[in-house]
Amino acid sequence: MPKLKPERRTRGDLIAVAVITLSVLIVAAVVWPTSAERATTSLTAPPGDGEPLSAAATVPDVLAPLWQQRSGATQAPVVLGATVVTADGDAVVGRDHLTGEQRWRYQRDVPLCGVIGAWDMAVSVYRTANGCSEVTALKADTGARGPQRSSNVDSDITLQANGTFVTAYGDTRLESWRNDLVRTVEYGRVEAPVNPGFQPRSGCELRSVASSPERIALLEKCPNESGERLTAMTPDPEDSTKPDVQGSLLLMHEDQPVEGARVLATGAGRTAVLIPSPRPSILIFDALGATLGESELPVDAGFAQGPPAVQSGPVLTFSTGSATVALDATTFETLWTRPGTLGAGAMMAGQLLLPVPGGIAVADPWTGLGARVIPVDRGAATGPVETAVAGAVVLEQRGDQLFALGPDSSAQE
Repeated sequence: MPKLKPERRTRGDLIAVAVITLSVLIVAAVVWPTSAERATTSLTAPPGDGEPLSAAATVPDVLAPLWQQRSGATQAPVVLGATVVTADGDAVVGRDHLTGEQRWRYQRDVPLCGVIGAWDMAVSVYRTANGCSEVTALKADTGARGPQRSSNVDSDITLQANGTFVTAYGDTRLESWRNDLVRTVEYGRVEAPVNPGFQPRSGCELRSVASSPERIALLEKCPNESGERLTAMTPDPEDSTKPDVQGSLLLMHEDQPVEGARVLATGAGRTAVLIPSPRPSILIFDALGATLGESELPVDAGFAQGPPAVQSGPVLTFSTGSATVALDATTFETLWTRPGTLGAGAMMAGQLLLPVPGGIAVADPWTGLGARVIPVDRGAATGPVETAVAGAVVLEQRGDQLFALGPDSSAQE
C-alpha cells in the first residue's frame, strides 16, 4: 500500500489561523469587561461548613437581640437550614443563623429585584434593562451557583414559593419556574408572541396571586370590566406558553363588583379570597368558581393588602394589618381571629409566635389563645412584622431590616 504524504501547512493556512486567533482575542477584549461574569463576585463556603440546625425544644421566656442586617430585597426572612439569607442592593449573603456572620456572598453590578428560599436554594432575581430578568439559584450551604435563567418579567415583581414551584409576577406578567428554573407557565403580557392568541386576555393588571403545587389563583383587573376577575390555572401545563385556565369569573359580592380583594390560599379544589367591603369577609370558591362558603371577620380585624396565607404548623395564617386570622389548611374555613397583632407569625416548639406591639405572643395554633408575651423592644417601629424561626432563633423582618433574637446573648441551642 502506498504511503500517504503528510499534510503540510500552507501559507494560507497560517494566515487563516492568525486571523481567527486575532478575532477571538478582539471579541474577548470587547465582551469580557462588560460581561455579567466579569461583574460578578462569588465567594462560596466549604461544603458542610457550619453547625447543623436543631429544632427548639421549648419556647424561651426571654429573647435578646443577637444581630441585625439590612435586607431590603427580601419580603420575609429567608431561612434555609442553618443559613439565614439577607439580600440588599446588589448582594446576596448567606449568614450563620446564630451570629449573623457571613458564610458566603454573591454579588453583581446590577440591583436585586428580590430573593426567596426554595428547594434548599436562595432564588435571586436581578434587574437589568429587560426588567427583573436575570435569575440565579444559590445553594444554601455553600452559596455555589445552581440553575440560572433569563426571563421577560416586569421591572417590579413579587416572588412566591410553594415547595414545588416559584412564581414571579408583576403588574402585567406572571411566570412559574420549577426547581431547575425552567419556566412552566407564562400568563399576561407576552412580547412578540410566537403563538398569538394563546393568552386568554390582554391588557389586564395583575393585583394579587396565591400559588400551590396544584394551581395558581390570581386577581386581575381587565379593561372594560367593572371589578376584579378571579382566574385559576394549572402551574405546569403541557405548553408553557399556553395557560391551562381552569376557571375565571368576575368577582361579585352582594350583587356588587369587588375591588381591592386579596387571594389568601389556593389548592386542588378551592380558593380563598379576602374581600374588603362592605366588611372584611372570606369567600371560598371551588375549582369552577362556585361559592362554597363565606365568613365575616370581626369588626376590629381590619383590612390591608399583603402576602397570601402561610403554613403555620397545622393551620394557615395571614395578617389583615391589625389582626391574625387562621384558616383550616384543607377547607380554608376560618378557625379564629386574634386582633392586635402585627403579622402572620411562625411556629416554634409546637406553639405559634405572633408579633404584637412590644413583644411576641405565644399562642395555640388551633385556637389562637395564649396570654404569655415575650418582651421585644422594637423601638418606634409600628409596621408589619414577618416572622421565621431557625432552631432557637426568631427572625423578624421589619421593613428593610432583618433582626435575629435568641434566648440569650450566646443563643445556645
